[in-house]
Amino acid sequence: MPFKLKQKVTLGVFFLFTLLILVGSTSFFYLNRTISNQRDILKNNYETLQYSKNMLHALDIWNIDSNKAKQEFEKNLHNQEINITEPGEDTLTKSLLKYYTTTFIKNETQIRYSIIKIMQLNLQAIIKKNQTIQQGADDARFVITILLTICALIGFTFAFNFPDFIATPIIKLTEGIKAIAAKNYSQRIHLSRKDEFGDLANAFNYMAEELDKYEHSNLSKILFEKQRAETVINSLKDASIGIDNNGIILFVNQQALQLLNIKEINAIGKNKEQLAAQNNLFNALLKEQNNQPFKVVIDNKEQFFSKEIIDITNANDISGIVIVIKNITTFKELDVAKTNFIATISHELKTPLASSDFSLKLLENEQIGTLNKEQKELIQSLKEDNQRLLKILSELLDLSQVESGKIKLTIKTVQPLLIVERALKTVTTVALEKNIQFNTIQNTNASIKADEEKTSWVLINLLTNAIKYSAENSTIQINIRQKQNTVEFSIKDTASGIPQEYLSKVFDRFFKVPGTEKTGAGLGLAISKEFIEAMGGTIGVESKLKEGSRFYFNLPIIVN
Repeated sequence: MPFKLKQKVTLGVFFLFTLLILVGSTSFFYLNRTISNQRDILKNNYETLQYSKNMLHALDIWNIDSNKAKQEFEKNLHNQEINITEPGEDTLTKSLLKYYTTTFIKNETQIRYSIIKIMQLNLQAIIKKNQTIQQGADDARFVITILLTICALIGFTFAFNFPDFIATPIIKLTEGIKAIAAKNYSQRIHLSRKDEFGDLANAFNYMAEELDKYEHSNLSKILFEKQRAETVINSLKDASIGIDNNGIILFVNQQALQLLNIKEINAIGKNKEQLAAQNNLFNALLKEQNNQPFKVVIDNKEQFFSKEIIDITNANDISGIVIVIKNITTFKELDVAKTNFIATISHELKTPLASSDFSLKLLENEQIGTLNKEQKELIQSLKEDNQRLLKILSELLDLSQVESGKIKLTIKTVQPLLIVERALKTVTTVALEKNIQFNTIQNTNASIKADEEKTSWVLINLLTNAIKYSAENSTIQINIRQKQNTVEFSIKDTASGIPQEYLSKVFDRFFKVPGTEKTGAGLGLAISKEFIEAMGGTIGVESKLKEGSRFYFNLPIIVN
């Protein structure tokens, strides 16, 4: 049964570990033997030399202090008797004991001679054992050197060949994967191995073979689908540009090529940033985040376009985008015509309505004649209808000015509180009819850049709506505060509030929240939004049912 890769690696590591254990064990054996021999020399021979030296010293001081000398001599003689380790040492020690136990004075020379002989015997033993230890050390050095050399050669061979054993198939697999990534499906990996690498190579070859079959079987179909997709894209009336997630341009139809004034070869396959650096219009399309219409001069004629970005999805994942550029010149011309028509009609109707309003006032004059109660009510109803029509016409005229771009702004430094005071003077009379109070809170003294008249008109419109929908005897809160680099004006009422689904539509033209009073044309908030945005500000609303609404707008402050 062939070994698997894991088993081979384990055996290789175990082999190196065995070599390490072998070298360590051999070194430990010789080291331990050397230490043991040295310990024997110290214990057996060196101690005998020390005992002999002490006995000679005792003989030297015998005449000075015989008692002390005798004790020292007998103590060391006793130690010598129990430390006999060398051949012949026992005989010499017994002779020493014999001479000592006889008449000491007569045998002192023999005693000294016996002690010296014991010392010589142990010194010779030390020399002999040292030579033995030295020879053993030389043998150990030789054995360990030979063993280390053999292990080093084996280890070097293993270290040189084992990485190749692992890395070579990995390199071949990497090269094969890169070839497949480059769509070279004829690539094959040849490994004559029975381990996991061999199995992986066989699986890779099978995959490459299947991919090669799939590539050739579907190539004609893919080419057909590509040609059909290009035909569909080029048949679109709107200019279209396809970009993938990596920023590479996938397709550009003929309309887009004409609009951008570029050739297909300079666009398809290029990075969008590269094309943006060469084409100002394409750069503007990428950077412009909003979908506001833009103007392009083509053949000395102004044309208007709008941009739409469509996500390309694949299995719920976004794989790219399509930029669709629609030519809205016709609609823009119609819109301009509509604006001019509204402005003309509004202006033409305003004159007879003003005249009829004057005639109604004359009818109320008793010098012309006295009206009965029913006639007065009819006159009052006609006056209210007339005033409402005049208000609608005024709003339509303002709207036409905004749409035509002819709105005139007088931007100057304005104190926010002056705008609030001006608006309150206008709506105070209407508020008194419902006994509504105003609570003004000012938290900033910063000046703003704005058109005082237009800003006052917006604030009056918001206050009028708040009064209209607030209950009698209620309070409307006006707040002026600084918010970053702007001043925020907010009007908070306690009316019934606006449903959440309508909050995003309240600033649309002609929109009225369902269920509210059918007065006005629904243009006030739309015109307010146009005025505020024309001055570089923003406008919005927050509302909850039964909790009232808070309308607010922000205008830039004067930076010193």
